[in-house]
Amino acid sequence: MAQDDMKTGTALVGEAARRFSRRILLKNAAALGVAAASGPLYVKRAFASSGELNILCWTDELPDPVLSDFKAATGITVKKTPFSSNEEQINKMQATLGQGFDLCMPSFNRAKDFQFLEVLKPFDESRIDASAYLPSLLKASSDLWTWDGLYHLPHVWGTEALAWNTDANKLTYADSSYGLLWDPKYAGKVEMRTYSGLLGLGLWMDATGKLSTNRMLDSYKDEATMRKIYDELTAYAVAHKSQIRQFWDSTDSIQAGFRENGCTMGQTWDGPVKAMIKNGEPMVFMAPKEGALTWMDGFALSTAAENLDEVYAFLDYIEKPEVAGKIAALSNYNAVIKGADAFVPEADKKLFRASYPEDSLDKLWWYPPAPAWFNAIRNQYAEKFQAA
Repeated sequence: MAQDDMKTGTALVGEAARRFSRRILLKNAAALGVAAASGPLYVKRAFASSGELNILCWTDELPDPVLSDFKAATGITVKKTPFSSNEEQINKMQATLGQGFDLCMPSFNRAKDFQFLEVLKPFDESRIDASAYLPSLLKASSDLWTWDGLYHLPHVWGTEALAWNTDANKLTYADSSYGLLWDPKYAGKVEMRTYSGLLGLGLWMDATGKLSTNRMLDSYKDEATMRKIYDELTAYAVAHKSQIRQFWDSTDSIQAGFRENGCTMGQTWDGPVKAMIKNGEPMVFMAPKEGALTWMDGFALSTAAENLDEVYAFLDYIEKPEVAGKIAALSNYNAVIKGADAFVPEADKKLFRASYPEDSLDKLWWYPPAPAWFNAIRNQYAEKFQAA
């Protein structure tokens, strides 16, 4: 990736982060909830269909009750093929050249990975209600995913931050730091993902002056700088690997770590832990002082998509505020549609405020678009950490 592209991506995610103030997220429903409900509920050609829609999807971002409602409204059955990482998704799409899938769900910062794979084609923008989306998030997709057309539409956003068992730990936002994961008092009780665990470690070491990284953005500059930073991070992580009880790779493994495997502290996705909290389990999910790692997933159209009417019927359906609100509440991630918060239960809004207290929304760390060389090298360091 050219340096100018990097600057554009950094500016883009910074703008999106600034727009996500507590005021916007929790108060826009009153102003936008009614106005956003425009356009037909479904595409009439698809309503007459009893067809199928095949989606390669993140494991917990398309709740079954929403898909059942969609089938009742349109007659269309959604068939899901789950995955748990962008690498797994890319491998599945490459293996079949997109055959068997109408839609897939890339994270917005992975545009460069998908652009030259020849497994996607652009959306027909005349069949999409662009006005339904929060402008900063639609811009986050369109700025990175437009080459000979628009290739990405936002779906949900969320974070990776700290989670802990409240029976074992009594902590507040003042305590919340990636450094907790490396505190000897939690030795053998921590769960994390390998590569994002190294990123969190870097943010803590940067914030404490142990390693100067410009909030880890320097690691995206060039390969030599990235290797210098990750050499230090990986050496520290390997030397302190006794902290780690398990590495997670999915929603189920995150929850099993706390429920069954003896973990009391972790760096995890928000959705799985928020589901545990709503189930009455003694857990907290909270942004750390250094900034929660923030991502956005969306939809892309397979070059081999066969069910195009069904695709646009589905997109039209989930653009409705009431549907987007239901997706947010059931998946425990955050909506990208105007007015969706009006349809999110108050208990979920309260949980959101508890997860992002004080100035934490201003500190969100949005994943920048990665240069072509970055992910392969990052994964090498992650494998070294895991195998140590």
